[in-house]
Amino acid sequence: MGNEEHGRLRGADIVIHATPGDTAVERLSALEKELAGKILIDVANATQDGPDGLPGDLLYPGGSLAERLQAVLPATRVVKTLNTMLFTVMTAPGTLSTPPTVYLSGNDPEAKTTVSRILADLGWRQEWIEDLGDVTTARATEATVLLVPHVLRRHGFQPFAVSLAR
Repeated sequence: MGNEEHGRLRGADIVIHATPGDTAVERLSALEKELAGKILIDVANATQDGPDGLPGDLLYPGGSLAERLQAVLPATRVVKTLNTMLFTVMTAPGTLSTPPTVYLSGNDPEAKTTVSRILADLGWRQEWIEDLGDVTTARATEATVLLVPHVLRRHGFQPFAVSLAR
């Protein structure tokens, strides 16, 4: 990351993390100073690839990428969200035939409120947003990525989200 990119990062209040989860801790910990005080929206899942290149196992069993990021970025407000769906659903949740659910995990209630407003701007209705609690709850949503290869193998590359039925 060059000086120009560092400058842009310093000017942002909210940063979206969508890089590969297996290198995220190392990559983002190098930006600890630039990310201090910001909201980091983490949409990544840290997995080890299976034989077909799809997620095969979790990189941090008994933990989560979001927890690791919060630990190495203590002055950053990490919010895990949008990681339980095919990427096409992130900005078009209304395209699914069943109302989807988007989950929030994070330690900072104000940051989660801000992220909820961003989600609403992306088309997520309030009743579709589920605040699970602190950052440790990201373990559950990150584990759902293990469903993805099975769904894709069975149904192909079709939009889906892991949702709560109510």
